[in-house]
Amino acid sequence: MSNRQVKIIATCLLIFVFLITILSARGDSATMDEVAHLPAGYSYLTQKDMRLNPEHPPLIKDLAAIPLLFIKGINFPSQIKDWAEDINGQWGFGFHFLYKMGNPADKMIFASRIPMILMLVFLGFFIFKTGKEYFGEKAALLALILFSFSPTFLAHGRLVTTDIASALGILISTYYFLAFLEKPKRKNIILTGVSLAFALLVKFNTFLLIPYFGVLIVIKSMIESFDLNTCFRNFLSYCLNFILVLAVCFFCVWLVYLWHVINYPPDLQIRDIEVLMSSHQIPMLRVILVRLARVSILRPLVQYFFGLSMVFQRASFGHTTYFLGEVSAAGWRNYFPVVYSIKVPLSFHILTIVSLLVASLRIKEPFWRKTWPRFKSWAKDHFEELSFLFFIVMYWMSSLISPLNIGVRHLLPVFPLTILLVSKVISESLSPPYKKAKCLLLTMLILWQAASVIFIYPYFLSYFNEIVGGPTNGHKYVVNSNLDWGQDLKRLVKWVELNNIEKIYVSYFGGGDAEYYLKEKFMPWWGTRPESEFEKPNYLAVSASSLQGGKGIPSPGFNQDAGFYLWLDKYEPISRIGYSIFVYYID
Repeated sequence: MSNRQVKIIATCLLIFVFLITILSARGDSATMDEVAHLPAGYSYLTQKDMRLNPEHPPLIKDLAAIPLLFIKGINFPSQIKDWAEDINGQWGFGFHFLYKMGNPADKMIFASRIPMILMLVFLGFFIFKTGKEYFGEKAALLALILFSFSPTFLAHGRLVTTDIASALGILISTYYFLAFLEKPKRKNIILTGVSLAFALLVKFNTFLLIPYFGVLIVIKSMIESFDLNTCFRNFLSYCLNFILVLAVCFFCVWLVYLWHVINYPPDLQIRDIEVLMSSHQIPMLRVILVRLARVSILRPLVQYFFGLSMVFQRASFGHTTYFLGEVSAAGWRNYFPVVYSIKVPLSFHILTIVSLLVASLRIKEPFWRKTWPRFKSWAKDHFEELSFLFFIVMYWMSSLISPLNIGVRHLLPVFPLTILLVSKVISESLSPPYKKAKCLLLTMLILWQAASVIFIYPYFLSYFNEIVGGPTNGHKYVVNSNLDWGQDLKRLVKWVELNNIEKIYVSYFGGGDAEYYLKEKFMPWWGTRPESEFEKPNYLAVSASSLQGGKGIPSPGFNQDAGFYLWLDKYEPISRIGYSIFVYYID
């Protein structure tokens, strides 16, 4: 295959990603996090005030809100309590901004998703670029194919959330950091600093890049040296240059955050820090941030580290969710392995297993013989693969010990690196003997994955692989952003209209507003409301997240309401809206 043909195929794949995401995005209602991110981003651009949603960096929210600046007649609710008085009243403000001010909610939501889709396409381009430069054209093209038919990328790449941007930031900053290690000259120092700043400005989990880069410096210094003195000199040189990288990085972070605190009153910033960090595990951190916030020039960086501290605080408390029949806020150690195994296409799992087997067969001698000399020799020639592997392991370990079980999207930062490594090994193995058979098997696996993605359109968020029987059975295992994030509310409205239903009770989980869409047909329902208050006969629509959360068995130590939807076991749903909303007729 010629270079020109490879470029044509790559371009077609990126166009496919753009079209399939843009076409499917219009039908989705606002998901849960979008109702916080988008209004916050609009407030940043128009008010230069970051009192909302400080637990996420601002850059993605800014980009999402830019199209809104070109929509005339948007009303900003500056007088409501959520903005004027509350501390981080992001949820109340978000719903009010989108649905209570006469603003064109659907137009705003769709417009804000376009920058996210463009970022997804750019991520695909950079996966291809990285694969081509490090591993060759065949590996790059295979990686782009696997990316283009990844339901997780297609699902979250259409939404105003930080997960795709986090994956992009980690890939780009790793790419430029490896270039910096190879040639620590001024250009690479600046590019590494800027790309690292981008990563830090899109999601706080990318802060892991700093210790990750530190470990790579140590490894690089050791494998390039012949004695301890040379190792130390190399290490010191890298460290001095890395300090310059960090200086460039945090100057960029400071510059971006400066815009976001220009009109954020200092006394309100201090109040928010004191209140939101009052229960932080490290009380002294709150004291330090409050003192630094009194220094005007430091306020932008204080706001960044305030958000970072909030993330660590939230991660330690976990997140209430349903998993394998249980409900817990403390998390499960097997959560991410199980979710990854059932949310990623089975064809990719097969390719991953094959690549691991092929890689293990290349080890000529037992790994315990001459371990360091062999490792040093391999690492010199395969430093990119080693770097990718190390980050994947580090990120997986941090995810496994975290009680914050928020869905497969949390693992997206390792997806590009995993795809690149698998593609490298698989593409190298497409050689004699049995080359034609290998190529045929790979083609069948790719077609299988492509078909599974096309058949699930436009319900990418609800994708589950064949291990659990597909999306129909997904709710039995996990919910929330793995299946139901509120994306099918507008489809419920269409179902209600099609069936001429005059009234319907709705227990909805997501970023939409059921009353806004259903109007006079809407009747509110919530899980803890007793069955005796349900006026029979009538229809009831329940989001899968609420339904399973109300049926799951409380895990040990869980002391919140549970079992409140077990009474629905007496009834069979008469319809299911996009896999995520169950509709019952209660008579």
